[in-house]
Amino acid sequence: MPSDGPSLPVESLTDGRPAWARWLPGIAMLREYQAAWLPRDIGAGLVLTTMLVPVGIAYAEASGVPGVYGLYATIVPLLAYALFGPSRILVLGPDSALAAPILAIVAPMAFGDPSRAIAIAGMMAVVSGLFCIVLGWLRLGFITELLSKPIRYGYMNGIALTVLISQLPRLFAISIDSRGPLRDVWSLGKAIVAGQANWYSFAVGAGCLVLILSLKRYQRLPTILIAVILATLCVALFKLDALGVQVLGTIPQGLPSFVIPWASDADPVRILLGGCAVGLISFADTSVLSRTFAARFHTRVNPNQEMVGLGMANLAAGFFQGFPVSSSSSRTPVAEAAGARTQMTGVVGAVAVAILLMAAPNVMRNLPSSALAAVVIAAALGLFEFADLKRIYRIQQWEFWLSIACFTGVAALGTIPGICLAVAIAVIEFLWDGWRPHYAVLGRVEGLRGYHDTKRYPHDERVPGLVLFRWDAPLFFANAELFQERLLEAIDASPTPVQRVIVAAEPVTSIDVTSADMLRDLSRILRDRGIALHFAEMKDPVRDKLRRFELMDIIGDKSFHPTVGSAVDDYLQAT
Repeated sequence: MPSDGPSLPVESLTDGRPAWARWLPGIAMLREYQAAWLPRDIGAGLVLTTMLVPVGIAYAEASGVPGVYGLYATIVPLLAYALFGPSRILVLGPDSALAAPILAIVAPMAFGDPSRAIAIAGMMAVVSGLFCIVLGWLRLGFITELLSKPIRYGYMNGIALTVLISQLPRLFAISIDSRGPLRDVWSLGKAIVAGQANWYSFAVGAGCLVLILSLKRYQRLPTILIAVILATLCVALFKLDALGVQVLGTIPQGLPSFVIPWASDADPVRILLGGCAVGLISFADTSVLSRTFAARFHTRVNPNQEMVGLGMANLAAGFFQGFPVSSSSSRTPVAEAAGARTQMTGVVGAVAVAILLMAAPNVMRNLPSSALAAVVIAAALGLFEFADLKRIYRIQQWEFWLSIACFTGVAALGTIPGICLAVAIAVIEFLWDGWRPHYAVLGRVEGLRGYHDTKRYPHDERVPGLVLFRWDAPLFFANAELFQERLLEAIDASPTPVQRVIVAAEPVTSIDVTSADMLRDLSRILRDRGIALHFAEMKDPVRDKLRRFELMDIIGDKSFHPTVGSAVDDYLQAT
């Protein structure tokens, strides 16, 4: 951000703030607003508008709804987020990452009816909004951290490919029935070979795409606006619409109205799953983007309030003829570069779009659909991530293949099943380290303090009659049996008859009923073999659980030691 101008106050997240200030950060911002910020916010808002209009229309059509609803989904969410969102300059609206999952739900159920399409998309926005709001109120904003970076790369690369393929028919002015990315490519290829392509439409769209990509390096230029204006002028001057180039046409004059979205006979399960999926995607992207810009502005963002702000924006979009929205990684930097100071920039942008709809709706009637497809394709190309995947392949190949599996799932199965697969893989990845964790038998190494893994130091010294066993994970139902097996194997492999086992329990951060019952059985098995079970460095909360699970009377308080060294000393004194 520019270094000049007044500094922003650091946002406080302490409980000392009034409740309304925590839930309505936009009102709290207005109380701190300085007059010197207003000119910059207004200027940035007007610059931002040059992107909001073409991008909103393009992403609406990519999502399977008429273009004007992209403007509706721009106006209302920006106003809602300005009130409920904690980020200073985050810009919300239709997004390329959401186009594929929205289209995957809308297209099969809309039956080509635009009013039904926007009703279904509105229902998804309501579901997405409620999903985010509930998770924010329950303080579950951390759930997106379950998606590791390789898995995020995988599903985002898959979504990028899906979005790109979905726009190719519009580039050639060809109509096909969408049946999944790979089948769509085959159908498109057959249609082109059959001579159904409109090469005038392709020329306009391809030229627009080349211009956008060529000017992308000049960040201060409104590249999308320039490309769209030139494409529109080209269609108008050469009457290309008469040659089959599809155009936006006349859009309704006026502002969005309050409507309860409802489509009869729509599959509620698919809408529910789709709404939750886009909510998860949008919050994953929004949380990363908001943290990035909060660091630049030296503020802090509450992820739970971020979820509430995003949810309220989606809820407002759903009830005002919009569809699911997310933060924008392309429009937010534009606002920042233009000098945005606060969310007033988004408010100005929303008002400017509304004035355009009221005063000059026909100015966009010659906007070619292939140019809008080029805008979405350019955005989809920006979603691909390959460079960091090369690094991941070099340092951790199994995580690279996890990313490829997620990518393949989205590309082959479709967006919603692919995202569900990505979440499932993320959960499995999360559980795997705890399910089959590292463990070690410990010994003394000459010249090194403490006790160390005998596999790494095969010439270490072990205390006769003693097994030091370390388990590097919480104890829970999935690894309880493995813990017992490995501990008994360590006893059987001891070079001397074992009298005592000491579990170095510092890495054990939790325990559940299943593992507590396992310890009860293990204690009995060891007692029958004349072996005492002791623990070292166990955390107090874990000991409290053992006491609650009625294990302390079986194991005994004297079997717990503050350090491994004191546990070994106790054994040596006893023997």
